[in-house]
Amino acid sequence: MMAFGLLLVRLVVGLLFVGHGAQKLFGWFGGYGPKGTGGWMESVGIKPGVAMAVMAGLMELIGGALFALGLFTPLAAVLITLTMLGAIAKVHGKNGIWSTANGYEYQLVLIVIVIGIALTGAGAYSLDGVLN
Repeated sequence: MMAFGLLLVRLVVGLLFVGHGAQKLFGWFGGYGPKGTGGWMESVGIKPGVAMAVMAGLMELIGGALFALGLFTPLAAVLITLTMLGAIAKVHGKNGIWSTANGYEYQLVLIVIVIGIALTGAGAYSLDGVLN
């Protein structure tokens, strides 16, 4: 049952990150693509906006896909953690912890999930598990 639980967490969290990356890179799922996301990033002081939007999108897409597959899970956790730390540093950190005030509660939970799974292993139902 533990392997199934890890699979469930990896799939939901990983695929949601794939979706966020696709929003930034392709404008899918209600996203704004690199130009729109880049414009917003510039407005909060992240420059150059389009390049940073592409970088964040790639980190979310690749990190999310690797995490969902359970492949190179520590690398996936690093990519996801870096994007979440960026979100905390540039947007949510100044608002305190609670998400009700647009704080960093959600980003912190995601960081803990991906690091926790990277430290414990992705489980038997993962490509890491099959390859090791």
